[in-house]
Amino acid sequence: MIKTYKFKLYAAKRNKKLHRQINAAGLAYNHCIALHKRYWQLYHKLLNKFALQKHLTKLKKLERFSYLKEIGSQALQDVTDRIDRAYNLFWTNLDNKRKTAPPGFKKVCKYKSYTLKQAGWKLDEGHGTVYIAKQKYRYFKSRNIEGRIKTLTVKRDTLGDIYLYFVCEQKITEVKLRTGKSVGFDFCFKDKMLVAPDEENDIAAPSFFQKNQKA
Repeated sequence: MIKTYKFKLYAAKRNKKLHRQINAAGLAYNHCIALHKRYWQLYHKLLNKFALQKHLTKLKKLERFSYLKEIGSQALQDVTDRIDRAYNLFWTNLDNKRKTAPPGFKKVCKYKSYTLKQAGWKLDEGHGTVYIAKQKYRYFKSRNIEGRIKTLTVKRDTLGDIYLYFVCEQKITEVKLRTGKSVGFDFCFKDKMLVAPDEENDIAAPSFFQKNQKA
């Protein structure tokens, strides 16, 4: 079973670094979209995501594209994965004759997130902190994380707040029936009754409004 845990980061000046990293992911996304469109115009073929990954790795060495160094290689791979999934969905919709459009450019200021897999981050759950690109960040620890963490997504909202999304893989425990019998439920409001099981006592409606009406 896959479960996602969401935590909000404490507001801090160091969070500007995460905003720069998200912007860098947005620039990389638009660059790859431009390559896709140009390649299609010239050869009427789609670019392979692995070719895009190799291309981005080479661009890191150029001063003009130094912003790509803001994020790790896994985050850049995730950008190409997103574009690949978007194009696959586009072609699937065309085959099924659904209204659709190819992936387009996005405003960098509105680009929302990037995803890391097993590298580029480290979690210190006991102290409610996470290290991303060797920078320490604190988050509101509202619960404990259960299961094996598969990915970490750094996401910002329209207000500029940043959230962490931990996608975890959890083992499903088998639930065994104790009796093997079935029971039916009837939902109604007859005589203030809420639920009427066929083998047990009726469950009355709480009637919160009537109880607190005088107050």
